[in-house]
Amino acid sequence: MSSSRYDNTQVVTIDENRIDAAIAIAFKDRMRDLTENGPAHVILNLDGVEFIDSSGLGAIVAAMKQMGQNRTLQLAGLMPNVEKVFRLTRMDTVFRIHESVDAALSANAG
Repeated sequence: MSSSRYDNTQVVTIDENRIDAAIAIAFKDRMRDLTENGPAHVILNLDGVEFIDSSGLGAIVAAMKQMGQNRTLQLAGLMPNVEKVFRLTRMDTVFRIHESVDAALSANAG
């Protein structure tokens, strides 16, 4: 997992191709470390993630809750299989989802 900062936005890129039970706890801990006391907007770049299960979804929700009410966690670059999981679980109504990191950065710039 790596992190970059652009003005008032932090982009966290996932280096794994799966977010599942095997890495959910480590994911949550790493997200907390990377985003603690960060900017108002955090974009989670999932463009390399091919699979996510309920543990992975739970870890992303937990990361969002750890950030608090005054900050946003947005998602970008979802592959079709991952996007389908978010849609079927209605998590697409919880998170703002962007087609790409560039689209997310543009949305946060204005």
